[in-house]
Amino acid sequence: MENNQIAQMKAVLEAALLTSALPLSLDDMSRLFPERIERATLRMLLDELTQDWQQRQPVSMRLVQVASGWRFQASEELVPFLARLSPDRPQRYSRALLETLAIIAYRQPVTRGDIEELRGVAVNPNTIRQLIERDWIDVVGQREVPGRPSLYATTKTFLDDLNLKSLADLPPFESFVQQPEFALGVAQPESQSTLPMDIQE
Repeated sequence: MENNQIAQMKAVLEAALLTSALPLSLDDMSRLFPERIERATLRMLLDELTQDWQQRQPVSMRLVQVASGWRFQASEELVPFLARLSPDRPQRYSRALLETLAIIAYRQPVTRGDIEELRGVAVNPNTIRQLIERDWIDVVGQREVPGRPSLYATTKTFLDDLNLKSLADLPPFESFVQQPEFALGVAQPESQSTLPMDIQE
């Protein structure tokens, strides 16, 4: 592959990634070109793009891989400046919602009964509904017991919003529950979480 061809392909990928509202998968990116592009070639070009942007000083944007694919996002140190362009405060979430989400993330798939057993309190149906509407969880099946309760698991959107590629990249459970504002903008708790710390085992 000639250098000018590589440069053009990188430019196409860069433009698509910078203008896309959603992460792009390898399949998405392969459709940008008239001829079939091997996945290995796409990964090579993405690696080069990542290095190109890392070498720019100061670094304004980073090419990152999340669960749904690749995307450009602003460097963390610039977020406070960019936030001034958005007068709306980010949505904040309750401790109960976060604990419910944490149980689903670390013990999935789980039923509502599983969540209530671990939290020690009843789960508000609105909590489950809000998580589904946010596209952080989804119903992935039913447990084969009387009543066949729904099984819940997290989605790729959940991982994307946490800037994670897979569930294996989740932070320690304690960090997720006690300091969630790093990613999800939840409300500060009125009291410490009472969830068992061995929940991820």
